[in-house]
Amino acid sequence: MRYKKLGKTEIDVSIIALGSMTWGEQNTEQEAHAQLDYATDQGVNFIDAAELYPVPPKPETQGLTESYIGTWLAKSQQRDKVIIASKVAGPSSANGGTDHIREGKSRHNRANIEQALHDSLKRLKTDYVDLYQLHWPDRSTNFFGKLGYQHHDDENATPILETLTVLDDLVKTGKIRHIGLSNETPWGISQFLHLAEKYNLTRIVSIQNPYNLLNRSFEIGNAEIAIREQVGLLAYSPLAFGHLTGKYLNGALPEGARVTKWQRFSRYKSKNAEKATQLYVDLAKAHNLNPAQLALAYINQQRFVTSNIIGATNLEQLKTNIDSINVDLSEEILLEIDKIHQHYPNPSP
Repeated sequence: MRYKKLGKTEIDVSIIALGSMTWGEQNTEQEAHAQLDYATDQGVNFIDAAELYPVPPKPETQGLTESYIGTWLAKSQQRDKVIIASKVAGPSSANGGTDHIREGKSRHNRANIEQALHDSLKRLKTDYVDLYQLHWPDRSTNFFGKLGYQHHDDENATPILETLTVLDDLVKTGKIRHIGLSNETPWGISQFLHLAEKYNLTRIVSIQNPYNLLNRSFEIGNAEIAIREQVGLLAYSPLAFGHLTGKYLNGALPEGARVTKWQRFSRYKSKNAEKATQLYVDLAKAHNLNPAQLALAYINQQRFVTSNIIGATNLEQLKTNIDSINVDLSEEILLEIDKIHQHYPNPSP
């Protein structure tokens, strides 16, 4: 395994992080524990969760992911050896199907953040989280694939300074070690950095956004900030919901797979996305590479990436994904990837 610093901290996080959003829906508690055992044995020390998980969000399963991590921590006694990240949900108006979380009114104000953190810590069976992230912005802006920015005055949005002050207070109490953002824009990142410096508040250390061969939009505005400000990307959906493995090509719908089970996962289903996926899969096979490992290795090699959040529903997938850390893509392959990207730029933003 290889490691990078988390922002400007002295914390070393594994370049491969273990995502957990299937635990409690597609994976049982026993399977989640098996994934945690295997990943940590391979040197993975970074585990990412959220109060919202598992996905798709449902009131009857909400919080199970954190609970499974909590029972594993209690059993394994490895709390001091792993970096635990979680997230507080934003308002449901920006993410359908989350009305069950604080009645859909989860603005990033003091009451909501403190309640969310209290509940997460209880489920995780720990006194603190190493990284606490805002799952999506409180204000109206572009995320979750939204295009064509339309400005809204956001009369009900919690001011960023208010949110940052609450998070700073929680860092001072020791319940949070560091803070991060998710599904954020360049403006949002710059505001959090500016306000932290101006008011001597806790500085963000990371930004968790989607990044994969079908969606390289992070490179357009956020990558420069990530490098210059040392606020690295925690890349989620690195395999584009599994599409970049090639398993959904030609209309295939494998039994039990996420896209097969839930129609809401349509972000990577466009015609151009499928055409690009076919080319990436063909490129991998031409160089005797596993398509998933090619897609993951590309992310692992990016300077602005701190950690690549992989997910799996079985140990075979998990092994393949973690082993991508041992794949170094040649200049020839990188040039071929860029040629495909130029022909099909960001088909699934």
